[in-house]
Amino acid sequence: MNVSNYYWYFSGVLTPKFCDEVIAYANSQKEEMARTGGYGNRELNKQEVLDLKRKRNSDLVWLNDTWIYKELHPYVHEANRNAGWNFNWDFSESCQFTKYKLNQYYDWHCDGWDKPYDKPDSPNEHGKIRKLSMTCQLTDGSEYKGGELEFDFRNYDPHMRDEDRHLRRAKEILPKGSIIVFPSFVWHRVKPVTAGTRYSLVVWHLGKPFK
Repeated sequence: MNVSNYYWYFSGVLTPKFCDEVIAYANSQKEEMARTGGYGNRELNKQEVLDLKRKRNSDLVWLNDTWIYKELHPYVHEANRNAGWNFNWDFSESCQFTKYKLNQYYDWHCDGWDKPYDKPDSPNEHGKIRKLSMTCQLTDGSEYKGGELEFDFRNYDPHMRDEDRHLRRAKEILPKGSIIVFPSFVWHRVKPVTAGTRYSLVVWHLGKPFK
């Protein structure tokens, strides 16, 4: 697939009030250790936790509130249209409120794969794939150090090459309330936070597999 725009951003469009309300609400909920897809929801042994944290080290809270989706959905539609992707999607997964504290990070990964969800008990997800990813910046870039969101736009695993080349750092979303939307097959990472805490909100939007 040839995609000319690999991400579309909106700088500072969410109000500070909305961002602060999401942070306060999420921080009042029970957090859990972030996982990658291969680990599921089962209890992990010590070695599995160590292996997981080599790839991803952060804490998160899942949110499913209408007032959040209502605020975010117009930007997904606008980005999808303005970037020229025009992907067909019809369902949003749970919002992932993510905390990146000191030394926490998420190494190179992509959010979506060709294999659709096998969830017969969840018709909104069954047979679909992640098509569009959205990250919302809830803290201003001045409130923490490190934690940069970076992209690699090539179609193979970034671990296989010199990562100092072919990178794009999303500096456009450093202002609080910024949003970035990108195809879920694009490789990206969050570098380690070296001071402060980076709060973000991530949502994946699903549709039938590409033809």
